[in-house]
Amino acid sequence: MLSELTNHVWQSTIFALAVGLIIFAFRRNRAQVRYWLWFSASCKFLVPLSLLISLGTQFEWVPVSQKIAAAPAVQFTLVQISQPFPSALPLTPATAATHDWAALAIFGVWVCGFAVIVLIRYRGWRCIRAAVRSSTPINILGTMQVRSSPGLLEPGIVGLFRPILLLPTGIAERLEPHQLQAVLAHELCHVRRHDNLTSAIHMLVEAAFWFHPLVWWIGARLVEERERACDEAVLSLGNEPGDYAEGILNVCKCYLESPLSCVSGVTGSNLKKRIHAILTGRIARDLSFAKKLALAAAGIAALGAPIVVGIVSAPRVRAESPTLAQLAATPKFETVSIKRCQAYSKRPLPDSPGMLQSGCKTVEQFVAQAYGVFANGHANRLSSVAVTGGPPWARSDFYEVDAKAEGRPSFAMMNGPMLQALLENRFKLKIHRETKEVPVYALTVSEGGPPLQPFQGSCIPWDYDNPPSHPAPPSQRCGNPQRTSNAVDFDAATMTDLCYFLLVTLDRPVIDETGMSGRRFNFHLEMPTEAIKDLRHGARGAPAVRDPRTPANSSDPSLISAIKTAIKKLGLNLKPTEGPGEFLDIDHIERLPRTRYIRRTVNQERPIA
Repeated sequence: MLSELTNHVWQSTIFALAVGLIIFAFRRNRAQVRYWLWFSASCKFLVPLSLLISLGTQFEWVPVSQKIAAAPAVQFTLVQISQPFPSALPLTPATAATHDWAALAIFGVWVCGFAVIVLIRYRGWRCIRAAVRSSTPINILGTMQVRSSPGLLEPGIVGLFRPILLLPTGIAERLEPHQLQAVLAHELCHVRRHDNLTSAIHMLVEAAFWFHPLVWWIGARLVEERERACDEAVLSLGNEPGDYAEGILNVCKCYLESPLSCVSGVTGSNLKKRIHAILTGRIARDLSFAKKLALAAAGIAALGAPIVVGIVSAPRVRAESPTLAQLAATPKFETVSIKRCQAYSKRPLPDSPGMLQSGCKTVEQFVAQAYGVFANGHANRLSSVAVTGGPPWARSDFYEVDAKAEGRPSFAMMNGPMLQALLENRFKLKIHRETKEVPVYALTVSEGGPPLQPFQGSCIPWDYDNPPSHPAPPSQRCGNPQRTSNAVDFDAATMTDLCYFLLVTLDRPVIDETGMSGRRFNFHLEMPTEAIKDLRHGARGAPAVRDPRTPANSSDPSLISAIKTAIKKLGLNLKPTEGPGEFLDIDHIERLPRTRYIRRTVNQERPIA
């Protein structure tokens, strides 16, 4: 939360500075234009950029393929500029608690500052309320209610939606008729412009962001430009500059300035500059067509750019952004150790529940595992993802992760969502998904082929989400392949088991289109030794990670033909076709320091030589 607020203040500051540059280009135009530009900078403090992006995610008018491809580059660039402060959550309860204490202290300081501002404003409002209560109605203007107050408060407009003009008693004796007429015209201009309402909005911004000097500076500019805008309007009505200037000076001599900016008076802003501008009698130039077009384009860009980013990133946000409930339900690692290693090794099973032992892998393999096979906390054995992008070291540096989790999360949960959080926290990983058409095989039932042999009996299914430390013997496991030199026998295998075998032996992924999902059969495949020697299945229980763009173990056309022939003898066909292939593109990743171990415990995080 603290980092999100910091990013919001940063974004609003950048926006205000950009508005300041635009105002400099419009310095010779009417003050009304500059006033509304400053007011837009004030309102930005109340509208987070993330709100506009989330608004864009509600629309879906761009084709999904275009949205997925266009979102990452645009969104990542925008995030890098607009969110320089990281928002990654800590992995350990102790660190989170420390941050909570800091956040509570900062919140306490903010509350004190907010309370002081509110009390000062309330004191000013009590003064205004007392003047209104002691006032009596008078009939000067037929267009609005006018009241006479016995105090020394200057003429001003009171109220946001039903304004009244509050005049000090005896002001007609202190000002000449032409002077009083100009002062009344000034106050009516405040009513037409709704200056009380816009000033009240900025007072809310000042109270909420009292710690930011730029907010107070914007407030001073708003008062200055609104008074100059009213001065220009009074002069454009034909009032004499000398009478108007003398009327303002006489009010300053006899009466006190309004204590609240939301009670629009006549004596605000830099009086010397105002009198000089009034006496010169020059009315600022209107906007040219080119400047109007530039302002319109800037406004559309300021509002439209975040919304467009939200539109093009809608699939990614909906597919990958976890909800608060999911974040709360995801277990966390209590202890994490990451060390460099030299070569690939198979992942061992957990020594005990709640232990993650990854084996020696590249970061690219970790990404494919965490965001592909175990992406949703359940094993998807047929997940065929390719990792693209990223620096070369993501494919050459090997790491081994040993972690102990809180409680007893499943094997798939540790290798999926929990590993995702670890990669995002330690390696600062940012990815996006793309879906493209790639070559696949469709597994179908051949017409007139031999019937499949249904399995009869009982077996022990393998739990891929949480593989046991002491598995049942291979002969008792469902779908376990028994390999010989030139054949593979499956007992009690599903079509998913068969597709998985083909996934790691053929040159492209396999999609089950047999319509017999969940049913168990006995398969006997007579195949060349080269096609089955690298079969990864059984005791380790980890689904394979395949790249849908590249061949698997058997890329030799003769071997592929032999596998197709063996499948045909089962009464099945492998039909080459096109299907969806999922790609994980690395947008950003940071290399770990070159230390042997990087360990995070409940109490600390430190490198160990």
